[in-house]
Amino acid sequence: MAGLAGMTWLFVRLKLSLVRGGLRGDAGRQAGFAFSMVVALVAAVAGFALVSLIRSAPSDIALDLVATAFAIFAIGWVIVPLTAFGLDETLDPARLALFPLTTRQLATGMLAASATGPWPIASLIALSGGVVALAHGPGGVLLGVPAVILVFAFCLTTSRLVTTGLSGLLRTRRGRDLLAVAAIFVVLLVQVPNLLVNRGLSGDPTRMLASVGDALRWTPPGLAAHAIADGGLIGVAELIVVAMSVVVLGWLWVAALRHALVRPDASSQGGGSVRRSGRISIGRFLPGGMLGAVVLKELKYAAREPRGRVNWIMALCVTVIVTLSLRGGDGEAGLGSVIGPACLAAVMIGLQAGNSFGIDGRSLWMNAVAFSTPRDLRTDLAGRHLAMAVIGVPLLLAVSLFAGVVGGGDAAWALAAVPVAWGVLGVTMGVGAITSVTAPYTYPDRLNAFSGAAPGQGGQAFAASFATMVVTGVLTLPVVLPVLLGLTWWAVFAVPYGVAAAWAGRRIAAGAGFARLPELLAAVSRPT
Repeated sequence: MAGLAGMTWLFVRLKLSLVRGGLRGDAGRQAGFAFSMVVALVAAVAGFALVSLIRSAPSDIALDLVATAFAIFAIGWVIVPLTAFGLDETLDPARLALFPLTTRQLATGMLAASATGPWPIASLIALSGGVVALAHGPGGVLLGVPAVILVFAFCLTTSRLVTTGLSGLLRTRRGRDLLAVAAIFVVLLVQVPNLLVNRGLSGDPTRMLASVGDALRWTPPGLAAHAIADGGLIGVAELIVVAMSVVVLGWLWVAALRHALVRPDASSQGGGSVRRSGRISIGRFLPGGMLGAVVLKELKYAAREPRGRVNWIMALCVTVIVTLSLRGGDGEAGLGSVIGPACLAAVMIGLQAGNSFGIDGRSLWMNAVAFSTPRDLRTDLAGRHLAMAVIGVPLLLAVSLFAGVVGGGDAAWALAAVPVAWGVLGVTMGVGAITSVTAPYTYPDRLNAFSGAAPGQGGQAFAASFATMVVTGVLTLPVVLPVLLGLTWWAVFAVPYGVAAAWAGRRIAAGAGFARLPELLAAVSRPT
C-alpha cells in the first residue's frame, strides 16, 4: 500500500510539474492559466452558493433539485473530458503505456491526476453545497461529507471509464468527427427544455421536476442526495449502494484500461483512408496563382480538419437554437428575430479568421519564406477570406431564410437580413485579419476537434475572440442599427461596407504582419 500511495503521489506531482513547466518563461500561458484559475474560483463560489440556496425551497423540491444538480455534474464530467481529449496527457492511457507500471498503479495514478487541478477542486466545492441544501441535523452533515466525496468519485470513475473505453476511437479522425457530432447533439438536446418552454409547453414545472427526481431516485446521484436528506440508517444503506457502484465502475475502468494498453493504435494503422488524386472539382473555378492555391488549401482544411467542421456546424446549430428561442409561445416576432440570428451566424463564422495562421502551425514557415512583400501576405489573407466566403455566403443565405420563415414568420425579412449578414461577415473577417497578426496563438494537437488554443493559451484565445467581437459590433453599427430601426432599404449598403472593411483589415494586417513574420511564425509553432 505504501508503494501504491507513493506512486499515486508521484502522478500528482508529475501533473503539477507539467503545468509548472508549461508556464515557465511564457507570459501568454501564465496569463491564460491565471485567468483559468480566477474563472475556476468564481465557478466554485457561484456553484456552492447556487446549490446552497436550494435550501430555501420546500424539502421535496430541494431534494429533487439537488439530485438533478448531482446528475448534471456527473454528465458534465463525462462530456468535458471527451472534448479535452488530446490536450490533457492524463486522459489518454496510450501516453503512459511504455512506463513500467502495473495496471493498478496506472489506474490509481491517473485517477489522482484527474482529481488534481483548479477545476476538479471547484467541482468538489460546488458539490459540497448539497450538504448545506439538504442536511437538517447532525446525521445529515455526517452523511453529507462522505456523500459528496462518493458523488465526486462517481464522477471521476465514470469519466475515466468513458474516456478510456473510447480512447482508441478518439485517436482516429473518424472518431473525432463522431465526437464532434455527438457533442453538438448534446448541446442541442440540452436546449430542448428551453425551446419547449418558449413554445408555450403546458404543464406544471413542479410536477416535471418531480418526474425528473423520480427518474433519478435510484441512480448514484439520487441516492447520495436522499442519503443527505435522510441522515439516518437508510441514508447509510444508500451510501453503501453508491460506494458499491463506484467500485463496480472502477473495476470496469481497470478492465478497459488493461484492454486499451494492449490494443493496437488505430490512428497509426494504414488502409483506412482513401486518397484521391488530382484537384477537386471546385479547383477549376478558382483563380490562378497564389490566391487560388490558398483558397483550395483552406477549402481542403474545411473538408478534412475536424476542428474546421466543428466551427461551421456550431455556427449553424447555435443560430438555429437562437432562432427558435427568440420566438416565444405567443408567436410574436419582429425584424430583429431574423437579423439577429443571421448576424450572430456571420460573427461566429468570421471569428475563424481571428487566428488565420494558427491552423497552419509549423508549416507556416513555407508561406513565410515565399512572402517577399506585404502584398504577398495580403494575397494570402485574401485567399483565406475568399475560401471562408465560398462556404459562408450560401450558409448565411440559408440561415437568413430559416430565420425569416421559422423565427420571424415573414420570409420577406430575409431580403434585408441576407445582405446585412454578408456585410457583418466581411467586417468580422477584416477585424480577424488584424487579430491574426497582433495576437496569434498555437492550435494544439489535432487529436481534439474542440481545441481552439494550446494548453495555457485559452485565456489569450478568449481575449482575442472577445476583442474581435467587440470591435466587430462597434464597426457594424452603421449598417445594422438603421435596418433594425426600420430602414430596411439601408441593407443595400451592408455588402459594400463589409467588402471595404475586409479589404482595409487585410491591408493593415499585411503591413503589420510582414514586419513581424518571425514572431508570427514562433507564436503559432509553440510545442504543445
